[in-house]
Amino acid sequence: MIRSIEVEPSAPTALNENGLSTILAMVVEGVRLSVSRDINGADLLYSLLNAPWLQSLLKVYACLQQYLTRRATPFLPSASALSQEVISDLRTASPSPEVKELHRLLRKPHMQASALLSAHDTVAQKDYEPILPPLPDNLPDEEEAMRIVCLVKNKQTLGATIKRNEVTGEIVVARVIHGGLADRSGLLYAGDKLVEVNGVAVHGLEPEQVIQVLARSAGNIVFKLVPISDRPVNTQTMLYVRAMTNYCPQQDPAIPCADAGMTFQKGDILEIVDQTDAHWWQARKLPNTSSCAGLIPSSSLLKRKQREIWWSQPLQPHECIKSTIFFSEEDDMITIDERCVETGRSSMLYAMESFNCMHNNCVSAGFRRSMRLCRRKSQGSQQSCYTRCASSCSSSVASPYEDVVRYHRHPEDGHRLIVLVGSSGVGVNELRKRLIEINPKNVQGPVPHTTRPSKSYEEVGREYHFVSKETFEHMVYNHRFLEYGEYKRHLYGTSIESINAVLQSGKICIIDMEPQGLQGVRTHELKPFIIFIKPPSSNRMRETRKNAQIITDYYVNRPFKDEDFQEMEENTKKMEAQYRQFFDHVIVNENLQDSCVQLLSTVRRAQDEPQWVPATWLRPAAQS
Repeated sequence: MIRSIEVEPSAPTALNENGLSTILAMVVEGVRLSVSRDINGADLLYSLLNAPWLQSLLKVYACLQQYLTRRATPFLPSASALSQEVISDLRTASPSPEVKELHRLLRKPHMQASALLSAHDTVAQKDYEPILPPLPDNLPDEEEAMRIVCLVKNKQTLGATIKRNEVTGEIVVARVIHGGLADRSGLLYAGDKLVEVNGVAVHGLEPEQVIQVLARSAGNIVFKLVPISDRPVNTQTMLYVRAMTNYCPQQDPAIPCADAGMTFQKGDILEIVDQTDAHWWQARKLPNTSSCAGLIPSSSLLKRKQREIWWSQPLQPHECIKSTIFFSEEDDMITIDERCVETGRSSMLYAMESFNCMHNNCVSAGFRRSMRLCRRKSQGSQQSCYTRCASSCSSSVASPYEDVVRYHRHPEDGHRLIVLVGSSGVGVNELRKRLIEINPKNVQGPVPHTTRPSKSYEEVGREYHFVSKETFEHMVYNHRFLEYGEYKRHLYGTSIESINAVLQSGKICIIDMEPQGLQGVRTHELKPFIIFIKPPSSNRMRETRKNAQIITDYYVNRPFKDEDFQEMEENTKKMEAQYRQFFDHVIVNENLQDSCVQLLSTVRRAQDEPQWVPATWLRPAAQS
């Protein structure tokens, strides 16, 4: 086969003359002769070499070979000057459509000296970069390499901090803030030694003097520096946390640079972008991710600060001791602890409406006055009170940041528990009641437990779960209540089982509770969404509640007083200051109908849209 396609040797053929196609033609001719002799396999090779796609591919190859041997040269080195001459001649030419079109094309910005033709002339004249002089032969080996960095300031902060080496007197870049001008340029790194700033030598200067030089600089800032040999690389993943405390850098004397610090409050979601410093992290406040990051104390540093502050404070009575209040018959006429606001109707009318509603199979569990007026209490035992005090005290030195993740409830998962929190008289109970009345098929409250005897029109498991005192105390001992208390020598409580029963039925469970119990309800099983109800301004409350009545025990009513509004505002401020980190949403109850619409919309978003939740809620049990 090989011998059959051999051809006589001829003079070598260069690819730039006849090309590879000539050789291919000779091969094809040899194969054709072989086919005529009926040699096996020759017809297959013939069809392959004679294929059109192979012919086209070889022609392309030949063209590329010709291009490699011939370098492109510019037609002329000054196209810009020629275009200007043409434009000048066109002004004196007869105004024909072709002349006008050519004049318009040459006058376009992308054709002028600063664009296409200018680039052509630069390449044609090989006018690239300035030719640097060669390095001197007597350059000392120990001299460090310098780098010149030019940054355009444009009325924005540099995003870097500096410090002075007390031993050598050198000014060093201490920190590059994530997202700042220096960080985005990629030219400045922590550890770089500054030599000059805008031509001013900085060796021996104090950092404040260098900052003054930078402050006087407008527009471009030129640094002459010695780069750090090993540039730091941030390989850490982004961390998202919820602030569990307040922080103000201007009030922290230990912060390296107060101007670079970031203020945050309880409940703010922070994106930790840099944890290379063990004491000072860099973070951004969400949802604003376009801003420059700021310095915040690390978790260990802030926890240490909180511990020092806590131990330095004088001993004060704890709130849990103040909140253990019993209702007695002697002070029923004057106690207004858990108030219920009714607009334009008397308390007796409200009681009759509740009675009729129960007979019409429209039962709203947990709205009886006895349940609303019951303060959360733990049987008055010193041990239980000590437990609550200890948890409150430990929370003051607990982790200042809570790891959070985005949670989007799957349609097959159970609904999230909705918790309403607010000061007495703000309308929390009325909002919860109206929300259930609007959508009773999808929203429901849990059935409370009580030790009092049932009444003639009540059914077990409808208004209340009626249990014995021993059973109730056993449930308290096993931590089966989210909150409980005593009213008129009877115990009342909201159990976790009652809440789970509503959630397992496919409905949204909504409760209102005292803020002291929020930590207990924040579990991965319930995944609560906590809504804080705030009162409007005092003037607005006087307008909306001018006909409202405060219902006390034994249906004693009286109008609101200015002292009530003032007390409501003070309690709201205290509640928000202490428990704001647990609130997922805030509603100002200026108008009951509008607030109810806002509440309904918020409840739907809590179930259907992604929300920030503690990371422990989604971690496996072994990692929690």
